[in-house]
Amino acid sequence: MKFTNKKAILFDLDGTLINSAPDLALAVNHMLKTLDRDTFSEGIIDGWVGNGAQTLVNRALSGQSEIDAELDTSFAAKALEIFLTFYAENLCVATVTYPNVPSTLKALKEKGYRLAIVTNKPFAFVEPILEGLGLGGLFELILGGDSLAQKKPNPAPLLHVCETLNVDVKACVMVGDSKNDILAANACAMQSVGVTYGYNYGEDISMYAPDVIVDNFAMLLESL
Repeated sequence: MKFTNKKAILFDLDGTLINSAPDLALAVNHMLKTLDRDTFSEGIIDGWVGNGAQTLVNRALSGQSEIDAELDTSFAAKALEIFLTFYAENLCVATVTYPNVPSTLKALKEKGYRLAIVTNKPFAFVEPILEGLGLGGLFELILGGDSLAQKKPNPAPLLHVCETLNVDVKACVMVGDSKNDILAANACAMQSVGVTYGYNYGEDISMYAPDVIVDNFAMLLESL
């Protein structure tokens, strides 16, 4: 499928542009060790990524995707602080861009597309990671998971980008690896691209009916 009349492209970050799983796992396990809890493999922690830092921490404390209803909120808040402090100092230890991400983003920008990031990751971490990976200056707007009252899968962040850039929803495309990205796009009638790599809770991204599915980030250029 070839998109037409598009002006802006909105990108998820973790699992779409960057593989941050190794550093997230490092920070999660540091938090668990500090609290004298059992640690987990990177593969297991991968399945907990995507709904923001507090949810990731709560899942780790629960030892599963389903958060323990008995989890003490003050204890979880303390755990989050430990996680965030460590992660802030270890943002780009093992984090890398996925294949062809830098070159494809630059090619899209050269074609005249306006680029934005809509992530559930805390805002403060986003720019340092982009700078560290050579992606600084490519994005006109960055929204973190704490930038607004709502985050994906709520469509509010996507609509906020449209309003801020003064671009119609129909002139935008959301690109992401997770059901949160596609559900947010579907909720505001924005067309979307699902990538088959990344972190989607072990589910096939096609279950959520993105308009286009790509196995490699460079394939975006065939649709735009």
